[in-house]
Amino acid sequence: GFVVFATLVVIVSLILIFVVGPRHGQTNILVYITICSVIGALSVSCVKGLGIAIKELFAGKPVLNHPLAWVLLLSLVVCVSTQINYLNRALDIFNTSVVTPIYYVIFTTSVLTCSAILFKEWQHMAADDVIGTFSGFLTIIVGIFLLHAFKDVNFTLANLPVSLRKDERAANGTLLSAYDSFGHDEESAACLGEIQGAENLAARRNGSLSAF
Repeated sequence: GFVVFATLVVIVSLILIFVVGPRHGQTNILVYITICSVIGALSVSCVKGLGIAIKELFAGKPVLNHPLAWVLLLSLVVCVSTQINYLNRALDIFNTSVVTPIYYVIFTTSVLTCSAILFKEWQHMAADDVIGTFSGFLTIIVGIFLLHAFKDVNFTLANLPVSLRKDERAANGTLLSAYDSFGHDEESAACLGEIQGAENLAARRNGSLSAF
């Protein structure tokens, strides 16, 4: 299964690099990011394999005599170099706040798929663990999207609606002034003062008439 997956990844990457990339790489953000992401799955697998090889080397086994260790090392160098190259191209062309969440989602999905095929981790997980893993992954995806989508938006008390600020001040037992309720707008505060003055004058007149 892993051999089939790795073969498909290499074929898709070569098609994107030599066919799709020169034509649509400058306009479509998914081209370079997809190259980085799918190759990143192979680089993570190479890192895990080299970690096992180093562990066996410290255990005294002749790991360096096995050609697989050198194949993993060479594959890791090629994959990481390709990732850095096309990730830098994507960051040079497109906005970082758009590249980062898309790259994170596709890269993580590729790594999870590769690990599930190579190490068969999902076969020994219960149903609630699988649901929890996917739920956490979706939560992180939404969080990354919100952080990058609203990182340039500044929310202050002056941006809130007047009614919300009135309710907040009333709950705290303080009196909201006309100047604060209209977001420090002097013209609006002046208009409100004139309205309140007219209401007070009308109340006085009604009071004087009721006295007679």
